[in-house]
Amino acid sequence: MIAADIFKSLALQSSDLVINTRQWLHQHPELSFQEKQTSAYIAQKLSEWNIPFKNNIGGYGIVSWIEGKQPGNKIALRADMDALPIQEQTNLPYTSIYDGIMHACGHDAHTSLLLGALYILQQLKNEFNGTIYGIFQPAEEKIPGGAIAMLNDSFFNNLTFDAVVALHVSPEIPCGKIGLKAGPYMASTDEIYITVKGKGGHAAMPHHINDTVLVASQIIVNLQSIVSRLSNPNIPTVLSFGKFIANGATNIIPDEVSIEGTFRTFDEQWRKEALPLIQHICLHTALSMNVKAEVKTLNGYPVLVNDANLTEKIQRFAGEFLESKNIIMLDHRTTAEDFAYFSQRFPSVLFRLGTGGENDCSFPLHSSKFNVNEHVFHFGHGLLSFMAYKLTF
Repeated sequence: MIAADIFKSLALQSSDLVINTRQWLHQHPELSFQEKQTSAYIAQKLSEWNIPFKNNIGGYGIVSWIEGKQPGNKIALRADMDALPIQEQTNLPYTSIYDGIMHACGHDAHTSLLLGALYILQQLKNEFNGTIYGIFQPAEEKIPGGAIAMLNDSFFNNLTFDAVVALHVSPEIPCGKIGLKAGPYMASTDEIYITVKGKGGHAAMPHHINDTVLVASQIIVNLQSIVSRLSNPNIPTVLSFGKFIANGATNIIPDEVSIEGTFRTFDEQWRKEALPLIQHICLHTALSMNVKAEVKTLNGYPVLVNDANLTEKIQRFAGEFLESKNIIMLDHRTTAEDFAYFSQRFPSVLFRLGTGGENDCSFPLHSSKFNVNEHVFHFGHGLLSFMAYKLTF
């Protein structure tokens, strides 16, 4: 069995390749469901390294595979590759060339690290049994997401995996460390759209109109009971509203007010129960104040569950590669990930790869100044390839 030091050495030798890949991807970001150029770039690299692949899966998705010396376990590594509608403000020499589009969530790093891992594993394919797959997934940032689109593609009809591993960069964790959590780790996410309709008019004559602004405000207040009184306090739950549009004036109450928010939790049964409760509270609050409410729910990603047995293995392998002192155990995270669809179908784990520790790398995910500590490209793909290699045994 190959020691971790060999993977560390191979990662260091190929670090420039991974850094150059990441910088090119960072300069050429593409939004969800539009990753045509990114997909072509990945295909070009795989072709250069004689790694077979199938493209255009569930959109611009790609699945590649490296077969070992004999049949055995099927292990998959997954990376997302879409960018965000954000104007970059990093002043990096390889800043985005497209106005209003930026790799502000690290998907450029995820893709380049997966490519680097496959580059290493291709060199070692006679040292393991089974098959290691590389899944390059589009559209993680936009519901319904690229994961479910790929999994619903006929390519996956007869394909199963013994384990699927994904990583996500984290500026909150120092470079050189990783974070893990077994069981439910990331929340489900559903989008809530509420429209309050009534008879608007002059704000100085409230007895002649329906105060849609007041009703909409009361709906938001009443909905807080979903979290404070109706949910099990042992189940983390978030119901937040970030958009409230009442396009009236100082003395005009509008006919219509719109509200948009998000509901997140870690229990699928409670999720099913809560969404009808949200609708019930909205409709009856509006009715009690003589206006109408329309409620639409856009179902998003399910709860991401890290398989306990696989998480224990990944923790052990990471300890071999990084030393156990560099493994951090994480809490629940109420952000969402469409990797959750993989976790529903196969034993899966998503871990956090630390990229923090420098001043220009301390900005949070989805920030216009987000950047990744490039030291991670000296070892990150070695860690990922080592994990996949160990899982083949």
